[in-house]
Amino acid sequence: MTKTELINAIADKTGSSKKDAATALDAVISTITETLESGDKVALTGFGTFEVRERGEKTCINPKTKEKMVCPPCKAPAFKAGRALKEAVNK
Repeated sequence: MTKTELINAIADKTGSSKKDAATALDAVISTITETLESGDKVALTGFGTFEVRERGEKTCINPKTKEKMVCPPCKAPAFKAGRALKEAVNK
């Protein structure tokens, strides 16, 4: 499902316009992004949790030169599905 298809589905389910659905979706996405940027997590009960995880330093290989190099530690966004979402998918 693309963002446009999601906006159309939201508009259909809520009876609102596509413009209002797009505004609402953009607000949700930007709020989640801002919260993760600040280092906090977003927990949506029954759906799941968005959080930032630390990745440690590791040795990687440059595929072009086959040279070994060290990839520095970084942060990565992660999503952990909630029980209700897992059960809905596994019906």
